[in-house]
Amino acid sequence: MLIEYGVWVSRLGLTVVFALSAWGKLTDRGAARQAVSDFGVPLRWVPAVAWGLPIAEAMIAVGVLFPWVCGPAALAALLLLGVFTVAITRLLRRGEHPSCSCFGAASAAPIGPRTLVRNALLAALAVVVGIGAQTHPRVPMGLPADNAVGCAVVAAVVAVLAWLTGQLRVLRRRVDEQALSTLGAEGLPVGAVAPEFELFGPEGTKTTLEDLLASARSVLLVFVHPGCELCAALARELPRWRARTGDALAIVAVGNGDAAEQAAWGAEHGLEDIPSLVQQGNEAALRYRVRGTPSAVLIDPEGRVAAPVARGGIAIRELISTVRAAPRKPARDKIPAGAAR
Repeated sequence: MLIEYGVWVSRLGLTVVFALSAWGKLTDRGAARQAVSDFGVPLRWVPAVAWGLPIAEAMIAVGVLFPWVCGPAALAALLLLGVFTVAITRLLRRGEHPSCSCFGAASAAPIGPRTLVRNALLAALAVVVGIGAQTHPRVPMGLPADNAVGCAVVAAVVAVLAWLTGQLRVLRRRVDEQALSTLGAEGLPVGAVAPEFELFGPEGTKTTLEDLLASARSVLLVFVHPGCELCAALARELPRWRARTGDALAIVAVGNGDAAEQAAWGAEHGLEDIPSLVQQGNEAALRYRVRGTPSAVLIDPEGRVAAPVARGGIAIRELISTVRAAPRKPARDKIPAGAAR
C-alpha cells in the first residue's frame, strides 16, 4: 500500500509543476512570448508556440491524474523537458542567459546551471510517474477514497501557496521598479555620505560598506545582471583594470537573486578574485539611485560618494582610472592606549 501512495503522490507532484507552469504562461502572455523568442524559435512561430506550450503543459498536468492516460502523459512530460534542456544547454554554451519565464512572471531569473538541475529532477519525477503507471495501473482507485482525496487536497494547497509566493516575488520586483522610476535624478550627489548596505555570498556570508572601507581604500560597486551581455563583457575586463590600481581600490560586483548563481556567473566570466555578491531585492541599487546595468558607484575612503554614477563599460573604466591617478591617502594612525589626549 505504501508504494501505491508513492505512485499517487508522484503523479500529484508532476501535476502541480506542470499546472503552475501552464498557468504562469497563460496569465503572462508577454513574458511567454519573449521567452519563446529568446529560446530561438523563429519569429513567425512565436505566437503559435507561446499558446501551444502552456496548452500542452495543461494537458500533461491533467493527463497524469488518470490511470488510462498517465503513461503517455508522463512520456510527453519527459520529452518536453528534454526539449527544454537541449535548448537551455545550447544557449548556455553560447554564453546567453535569457529569462526562463517557465512559470510566467514569477520566474524572471536568467537561466543557468541551476535550471538544468531543476529539469533533471523533474525528468526523474516523470520517469518515476511513468514506471508507476506501468506497475500500478489502477492507482488511485485502489486507495481509500478519503486518503486519495486528502493527498489531492494537500497538492492543491501546495500549488496555491507556490503561486502566491510567485505573485509576492512579482509584486516585490514591480515595487522596486516603481521606486527606481520615482527617485529623481540618477545617482547621489558627489560628496554625499554613502548609504550602508548588506551584500551576501553563496555561503550566507555578509559584507557591509564598513567591511569594504576597513583598509582605508576606495570602493567601487559595479551593478550587474546575469542576463546582461554588456555586464559579461565588463566582467572579463574588470580584473585587468583593477590590477592598475594596486590595493587602492576594492571592487565588488553587485547582482540580485540567488547568491550561488551570482558567484557562478562571476567565475564563468573571469572576475577572478573580485567578489560577486547579491543584494536583497534591489536594496543597494535603490539607495544609490542606480537604474541600469552595468553601472558603477565610486565611494572614497572617507565613506562618501566620489563621482556620479558611471553607466557602461567605457565610463566605468574611466572611473577606475581616476582612482589610479589619485594619490593614496594614508591610513589613520591609531592612538596608543594610555596616550595623552
